[in-house]
Amino acid sequence: MTIERTWYPTDKCFINGDWVDPANAATLPIENPSTGETIGSIARGSEEDIHQAVLAARGAYEGEWGHTSAVERGRLLTAIGNMVLEHADDLAFLEACDVGKPLSQARADVKALARYMEFYAGAADKMHGETIPFMDGYTVYTLREPHGVTGHIVPWNYPMQILGRNIGAALAMGNACVLKPAEDASLTALAIAEIAKEVDVPSGVINVVPGLGNEAGAALTSHPDINHISFTGSVPTGEMVQAAASKNVVPVVLELGGKSPQLVFDDVDLDKALPFLVGPGIQNAGQTCSAASRILIQKGVYGTVCEAMAERYSNLKVGPAIEDHDVGPLISAKQKRIVDGMMNQAPHAPIAEGNIVESAPSSGHYVSPKLFADMPPDHLLSQNEIFGPVQCLIPFEDEEEAIAIANGTQFGLVSSIWTENGARQMRLARKLRSGQVFVNNYGAGGGVELPFGGMGKSGHGREKGFEALYGMSTLKTVAVKHD
Repeated sequence: MTIERTWYPTDKCFINGDWVDPANAATLPIENPSTGETIGSIARGSEEDIHQAVLAARGAYEGEWGHTSAVERGRLLTAIGNMVLEHADDLAFLEACDVGKPLSQARADVKALARYMEFYAGAADKMHGETIPFMDGYTVYTLREPHGVTGHIVPWNYPMQILGRNIGAALAMGNACVLKPAEDASLTALAIAEIAKEVDVPSGVINVVPGLGNEAGAALTSHPDINHISFTGSVPTGEMVQAAASKNVVPVVLELGGKSPQLVFDDVDLDKALPFLVGPGIQNAGQTCSAASRILIQKGVYGTVCEAMAERYSNLKVGPAIEDHDVGPLISAKQKRIVDGMMNQAPHAPIAEGNIVESAPSSGHYVSPKLFADMPPDHLLSQNEIFGPVQCLIPFEDEEEAIAIANGTQFGLVSSIWTENGARQMRLARKLRSGQVFVNNYGAGGGVELPFGGMGKSGHGREKGFEALYGMSTLKTVAVKHD
């Protein structure tokens, strides 16, 4: 069975510009999280498929692609972005069916993917080296050069966005890519491969091999001819990726988990803050590394904020992705078991929860978003990434206690400060241990231009913005003696 609205084969690998059967002829089922039904299949790529993809990427890098100018690389990225927008409705539909995202969120992801291509297309010919003042008789300058062949392991929660920020930066710098999408959500990654073919990206520049993490993923991270690896996913898997890459002395960018706090002070403008306090916690059913899962509230407004958030929660609707409610299903039955199990360990009942609509099939993977007040900062729900629509409300007395709680987990991905006090904004922005800090907002609308990455067990390295281009390149120093 082929899923509706695909215009490419879903059960093949894309290697060296062609759709090819996996070496072992094996496939994996595609499940629609909204219904629990199998709606198609993808290739179960193997070590051999990864090897062929790496060979194709190496051939492209050392051949035509390696001689393609930065201007032309930018034009190809522009073409990909334009074609993404032409296929916007189909891509959003596929993402909704594959991941369970409400359609409006899936459409936003399509636009973000196109924007990544647009941004990196414009940046491709603007990565300049520098001249360095040195001893008399020398001219010294630096060059930014591609790594060569880059490996990318993309998770299931934001397949299009994370693919965009990965391969957009990699291709802009002149690398050739091998992509292993998540086995739970490969449809749009495969669509991008077909789009690359349609706009005449040279063969071997983009290769896509679906499959299991412990098979295709492990083969990619340990391959001796990969020069750089980008991984987004869980902390335990990130540790394995880094260990595998270390054997080949390969640089790695890791974007891992989060337990991101928002700090709400007594002088908060609650009307402005409220949508940002709830939305980033339940977006994509809470399956977001940067989900605002902890809301720290100063005691003077604690009751007011709790009440306002509870009212908003009580109006949330949960249902099939195609019906475009506030929240869709979780990705799988396994994820639902994990989230339900963690919710069941809460010390008390939630103060509010959302509503699963009657049209939601019982075979779908739905959970009601839950809001827990008065959560101890050291409770497992306050410390561990749940990856479900759960938010914990935690009271604090003053700035010192707020910072201690905010920094009191193993993670450090995103944080937010809600206060009208300018001095406090500056003080806390410096003290918060996270890769991004937002003041009187959260997420800045996605911010393709804004460097993104974590501290602690949220990972290392940066994606998005120009920082990603630095990471996707290596610096060479040239010293010319002319006296």
